[in-house]
Amino acid sequence: MSTVETVKGQVDVNDLGQVLMHEHVFTIGSEIRDNYPDYPDPWDEDHRVADAVAKLNEVATRGVRTIVDPTVIGLGRYIPRIQRINERADINIVVATGIYTYHDEPVQFHFTGPGKVFDTEVDPMTDLFIGDIRNGIAHTGVKAGLLKCAIDEAGLTPGVERVMRAVAQAHVETGTPITVHTHVGIEAGLVAARVFAEEGCDMSKVVLGHSGDTTDLDYLKRLADTGAILGMDRFGIDAFSPFEDRVSMVAQMVDAGFVSQLVLSHDASCYSDFFPEEARKAALPNWHYTHIHDDVLPALRERGVTDEQITTMLVDNPRAYFTPVA
Repeated sequence: MSTVETVKGQVDVNDLGQVLMHEHVFTIGSEIRDNYPDYPDPWDEDHRVADAVAKLNEVATRGVRTIVDPTVIGLGRYIPRIQRINERADINIVVATGIYTYHDEPVQFHFTGPGKVFDTEVDPMTDLFIGDIRNGIAHTGVKAGLLKCAIDEAGLTPGVERVMRAVAQAHVETGTPITVHTHVGIEAGLVAARVFAEEGCDMSKVVLGHSGDTTDLDYLKRLADTGAILGMDRFGIDAFSPFEDRVSMVAQMVDAGFVSQLVLSHDASCYSDFFPEEARKAALPNWHYTHIHDDVLPALRERGVTDEQITTMLVDNPRAYFTPVA
């Protein structure tokens, strides 16, 4: 039996059901929250927990059994809060280890590591990631089920590359799959794929996130040619790419024969302090967990995508991603 680690423990990969492959419960700047608790919105822990429970239970009514939450250091990961929510939310939550940065590694790693002032043979980030996978996160007993890093419009800075290679090395050591935030404007998915290939990663266990932000079909095909999975995972962020364009790109990639390399999601949060809540709702009214089932899937069916192909993207591809290589 192959299993994946979730907040509530191990789950058979065959029981993951429909999976949204890139959602956050919260994205929060912990230091900002601790020091400016009313910016950009007042923080009420009990209210936020109850709201998250309601939103997760609502998406479960659409048939979703699992969400993958790639919230790591840099995005406010705090597992005790997620455990509290998952006690009341009837859904599997897979959590991640890694570091989210567009520029530099966190200062706590700046002076320590291979070739640094305090030289080490193995990057301490790699050891920490492996510990989250094998031993659990911060004495919670919850183990990470995937690895996460990022490369954005600043490109492959030294800090970004260091984190990316530490993630890759943890993947090679443990077999744990990877998801990477990418920026389509600089074709960052191709850069990430190159780095992972250099480190010996199994590219079938890599999601190149946010690939659906583009309308460049040739770019998407080149990403698919790396063997990686393409995250069509920002449905609802219409400011980056409109609804019709996102639907069209999925339909075109399915028609081109790449359905086995596509996964769907929103990159939404129950709450994010990246922007004031009411402003976010006004600017991006479709950015929520049920948009795919309520709006995207009917639109895909209108464009000829079959229920079998939808099942491939929502069930079969996530199951294969989390199934260890024999």
